[in-house]
Amino acid sequence: MAGAPRVVMEVGSDGVAVITISNPPVNALAVEIIAGLKAKYDEAMNRNDVKAIVVTGDGGKFSGGFDINVFEKVHKTGDLTLLPDVSIDLVVNTIEGGRKPSVAAIQGLALGGGLELALFPAFILGTSLLNYLQGCHARISAPRAQLGLPELSLGVIPGFGGTQRLPRLIGLKKAVEMMVSSKPILSEEGRQLGLIDVVVPPHELLKEAKVFKELVQTDTAKGLVHAFFAQRMTAKVPGVTDVGLKPRHMKKVAVIGGGLMGSGIATALLLSNIKVVLKEVNSEFLSRGLKSIEGNIRGLVTRGKMASDKAEKTLSLLKGVLDYSDFKDVDMVIEAVVENIPLKQTIFSDIEKACPPHCILATNTSTIDLNVIGEKTTSQERIVGAHFFSPAHIMPLLEIVRTNRTSAQVLLDLIALGKTIKKVPVVVGNCTGFAVNRTFFPYSQSAHLLANLGVDVFRIDRVITEFGLPMGPFQLQDLAGYGVALAVGKEFASAFPDRTFRSPLVELLVKSGRNGKNNGKGYYIYEKGSKPKPDPSVLPIIEESRRVTNVVPGGKPISVSDQEILGMILFPVVNEACRVLEEEVVVRASDLDVASVLGMSFPSYRGGIVFWADTVGPSHIYESLKKWTNLYGNFFRPSKFLEERVAKGLPLVSILPFVCAGFNVIIYKVTAVDGMPKAITAPCQERNH
Repeated sequence: MAGAPRVVMEVGSDGVAVITISNPPVNALAVEIIAGLKAKYDEAMNRNDVKAIVVTGDGGKFSGGFDINVFEKVHKTGDLTLLPDVSIDLVVNTIEGGRKPSVAAIQGLALGGGLELALFPAFILGTSLLNYLQGCHARISAPRAQLGLPELSLGVIPGFGGTQRLPRLIGLKKAVEMMVSSKPILSEEGRQLGLIDVVVPPHELLKEAKVFKELVQTDTAKGLVHAFFAQRMTAKVPGVTDVGLKPRHMKKVAVIGGGLMGSGIATALLLSNIKVVLKEVNSEFLSRGLKSIEGNIRGLVTRGKMASDKAEKTLSLLKGVLDYSDFKDVDMVIEAVVENIPLKQTIFSDIEKACPPHCILATNTSTIDLNVIGEKTTSQERIVGAHFFSPAHIMPLLEIVRTNRTSAQVLLDLIALGKTIKKVPVVVGNCTGFAVNRTFFPYSQSAHLLANLGVDVFRIDRVITEFGLPMGPFQLQDLAGYGVALAVGKEFASAFPDRTFRSPLVELLVKSGRNGKNNGKGYYIYEKGSKPKPDPSVLPIIEESRRVTNVVPGGKPISVSDQEILGMILFPVVNEACRVLEEEVVVRASDLDVASVLGMSFPSYRGGIVFWADTVGPSHIYESLKKWTNLYGNFFRPSKFLEERVAKGLPLVSILPFVCAGFNVIIYKVTAVDGMPKAITAPCQERNH
């Protein structure tokens, strides 16, 4: 039954009409599907040979819910008539208004509008066929079907009756929990939660539809829908995923370095049943790395997320080594050592000799140019960045960094590996900081500039958390450790000296014996069992930093509103995002949105850094940056790209020249070697920053 969306009905000799939804892959309730359901229900209700109705889904799934492509059309046109009044027209007038019993036969999943469709009959999921034979409505489910109302994850509420019917089925507390968390339950749990359904008067459903239509137009809904579609586009890379190549299976991967990042990467691989060889420089470091990985795995057992026998089987895939003898049959190596260029160059020279010719040579560096790392090798086409975010076995983003020599096959393999280990892969260009850290390097520097201008650091953190990030820039610096801040700061100061703010504050903190959460002392106090608390003893150190930098106009702390603090922190990030777009570091602007959400915890309901910038308005951002440039210096100077977009009255995302299947995509010129695609566009380090 593959093909165009459709609803079909077959009537058996027993008088049962089976209505089947067919809209692969998840039987989404597109407008034509909803119309088809109404038409088939009307037909069944009017046929004398139909005694009862069963509604089900094709392909092993009931329905994944309302087709949210319609949301995008509403966002673009503002036309609310595109949203059908399902709850009144289909439910009340057709299904509940009819005199024939209706049964939902569920398998696979019933999510969002799909579950709401199954809620229209009156009794609980799993009600026996006896009830059905007595003329009562029922929901019958196959084992382990997923049932849920995840609409809040897109910024709206259930719009097909779920807010009224689900509480009457399973109780208000559990219903609210399912809607707020957006997490599905299994059909077995659904059978234990059932209540007799109560028919809701039409006027109460008119109320639900009104709220639904109000919410679908909000910035939150627009942002979440944008993020939803953007995430599903990241794995589509022109010249890589569309040229007929097949990804190679990764059976065995070597990880060099067993520290925080290396052990996390190894954990992620092991959890996906990939053999891992962990290499360290000495027995002490190796033992520490192996124990860290074991702790990650056994922690899952403690939390009830993995069976103990499964954990033992997973750990059996791990082997620790002190040399390269076990690298002879690995499919990929991921280097995850400290950010030291000579060390990384030596490692890449060594692994090129120790590994088989097909082996991918990857680095987890967060800032260093890949061409520099691999300059002493001859296998440039195999070198790629595999930048995980800490903790690597938990954070969902995998930033795949390509040079102008990285082969399409290597990129495709790493995209496939990312999906295997449950990461979202985003392919980016090669430059200092790549896409995510490059875009967000002004984030902490803006915060330091404000601190040196006299703004309270704890107020800055509060403003940022109220905006939606999980923590502010100073608490984040405490968490990451000051060594990372100093090392990364030097890289960006060297790469972008014209727009870097150099603050002595971190060095002063280290000099005073502080290292953030690592030793329990930073901007905040960290005590076991307690939430971080602002440390008043850090204020004299901040005052000393202000005296050294001497950037406060007239020597007095500046007076700014919370809204100005937010702009002074995030508008420079938008400004750098503009340069990233101009230099084509990302395939599409939405990739940068996904990366900002999954890599930097930018609030998903704001759509991502570029999407949010367009909702704020490029003109407002540009004028604000110009004002702050005049007041506080070159750090805030607007980029040429932002200036040009504002001059033309264009949004930032319209850098993308055409729309394909509802998504913004950009096509680049593909270079080839021996007839095979090798890279797309020039890497950003070859362009003017």
